[in-house]
Amino acid sequence: MTKHFADRLITRTRSLGHPLCVGLDPFLDRIPPLFRNGDMSPSDERTAPAVGAYLRTVVDRLEGKVAVVKPQIAFFETMGWRGIRMLSEVVEYARARDLLVLMDAKRGDIGSTAEGYAEAYLGPNAPTRADAITLNPYLGRDTLEPFATKAEAHGSGLFVLVKTSNPGSGDYQDLDLGGTTLFRHVAASLVGLSDRLKGPETGWSALGIVAGATYPEQAEQLRDVLPNALFLIPGYGAQGGGAADSVRSFVQGPNGPEGGIVSSSRDVLFPKDGDTDNAQTWERAFDEGLARAGGGLAEALARR
Repeated sequence: MTKHFADRLITRTRSLGHPLCVGLDPFLDRIPPLFRNGDMSPSDERTAPAVGAYLRTVVDRLEGKVAVVKPQIAFFETMGWRGIRMLSEVVEYARARDLLVLMDAKRGDIGSTAEGYAEAYLGPNAPTRADAITLNPYLGRDTLEPFATKAEAHGSGLFVLVKTSNPGSGDYQDLDLGGTTLFRHVAASLVGLSDRLKGPETGWSALGIVAGATYPEQAEQLRDVLPNALFLIPGYGAQGGGAADSVRSFVQGPNGPEGGIVSSSRDVLFPKDGDTDNAQTWERAFDEGLARAGGGLAEALARR
């Protein structure tokens, strides 16, 4: 059995002094010229290897500087089977460099299909084995059980969609259910699972939720409902979420405020001045963007 996911994650973020998670979202039209090959169209057989070389270089520069990376599976699926193969290779490469991998797949299905998804990404023999996965709960709590079983057996983490960062999230998630909102109802339904997956060392649960940086007040409400759940906080940076709002749901820990991870993708992957074919210029731009993202969160935590 692998060590408990939340214990691994929180131990690393405490050591680093910031909760930055870097999203691996390889927009093909934004891959720097330094790494491009061919026309970079999804069907070009040269595209996936070029993206793979780029992401491996990114992972090399992230090693020891962040706790976790978050590949968004959609960007790999656009490249067909070559993209999926490359995703498996990048995940293995990142885990070999002691980075936790959170698969942003938003899976949610019933019965044996949910079991298949759980085995595909969290099973010990999975070809694309991640340390954690994002989940859609809207088919019911029973659809989360196969993932919870894998989390218990193999030290995996789960992040359930509750209040997402997109502008239209309120269309459904904010619906009034007679004194409470749908997103609060979903969170309350996860309390038992959160307690069940609590870590033995840190007390944080391997059951986490997605709570967007663009809705900090709602994130604070969710912390009241799920005091031990890790929060995955997307929306930091390019989507408009600031550092201070991103960590408003964090609570005091042994080394300062803690409680989850804050995801940034485009601001780190595609920094200003990084659109170049010069290796030194790209490295400098990438490192500066990474330092800004992590440093901004560290400063926000220090001011709490």
